[in-house]
Amino acid sequence: VQLQASGGGLVQPGGSLTLSCVASGFPFRNFAMGWFRQAPGKEREFVAGIGWSGGNTYYAGPVKGRFTISRDYAKSTMYLQMNSLKPEDTAVYYCAARYGSTVWGTVGEYSYWGQGTLVTVSS
Repeated sequence: VQLQASGGGLVQPGGSLTLSCVASGFPFRNFAMGWFRQAPGKEREFVAGIGWSGGNTYYAGPVKGRFTISRDYAKSTMYLQMNSLKPEDTAVYYCAARYGSTVWGTVGEYSYWGQGTLVTVSS
């Protein structure tokens, strides 16, 4: 089982980035997926999630309206389009997977984790 996150980098406030998470070793379409982030000195927090059908999406309050989560079953890949980035979005972003249709916003509900990709929003 592997989740490979990529796409992080340095971006100016107001800019955009798209993160990708490629899944392998498990049946991608049977798993709900999520993005979490962890800023220095803080706990890992839920950012966005998408159900196994792709029809249900959920967002944390601070990113709602700015971030968009999606998934491509043919590529076994999940994406996070991040727009209007703010300095407070700076964190290591992790992708995660849990068996089943339901998206949960808690770290403990997810079985598989990617290695993380660093997003830095700064001028």
